[in-house]
This record gives sequence, C-alpha cells and structure tokens, in this order.
Amino acid sequence: MLKKYKKFVKSITFDNGTEFAGHGEIAKKLKTEIYFARPYKFCDRGLNEHTNGLIRQYLPKTFDFKDVMDKKIREIQNLLNNRPRKVLNFRTPFEVFFQRVFSIVDCDFDAFQN
Repeated sequence: MLKKYKKFVKSITFDNGTEFAGHGEIAKKLKTEIYFARPYKFCDRGLNEHTNGLIRQYLPKTFDFKDVMDKKIREIQNLLNNRPRKVLNFRTPFEVFFQRVFSIVDCDFDAFQN
C-alpha cells in the first residue's frame, strides 16, 4: 500500500507481532528504516494505540479480523482518514498528507479541493 508513496516514508515503527516478519522486504522495497517498539511499552506506539481505539468504534474487540472483508476495511480506512483530529489542528489525516504531497510537487492543494 505504501509503495506509491515511498518517497514520503521516512521510517516505520512496528509492533513485535509475527505479522511483521516480512519487515526486511518492506524496508528494502520502501528504502526506509524499520524500528520495533519495545515489548509492553505502549508509549512507543502512542498513535498506533489511539488508532486501534478508533478502529474499535467500528469493529468491537470481540470481532475476529479474519471475518472482515476488504471493502469494510477500506470503508473504515476512509472514515478515519477523513476524520478531523485535534492533534492535527482539526484537519484530517488526508488533508495533512496531501498538503505535503502537493507542496513537494508545487501544486495548490486548496485549489485541488474546490
């Protein structure tokens, strides 16, 4: 998913789960640094923990992620990426990311939105 944005990826911090066993291939393909959170140190993954809480508003903790269809995941992703965040001065993650992208390619993001 990040391949087309690899020039914007500076580093990635993973949890220590087995789902990240392919971290070496990810680092190579994105040409980025990979870091791992210390075990049981939730402070190393603050944004991750917050995002997990937001996801749980749509998929309760008892929900088995194996039962989630890709369409539902994209729907939740879209909702979260277009949800204003206090930490972003009430801008959405979408706005912040694409303002950065547009500034690099020297385009006017506000003109694009209208």
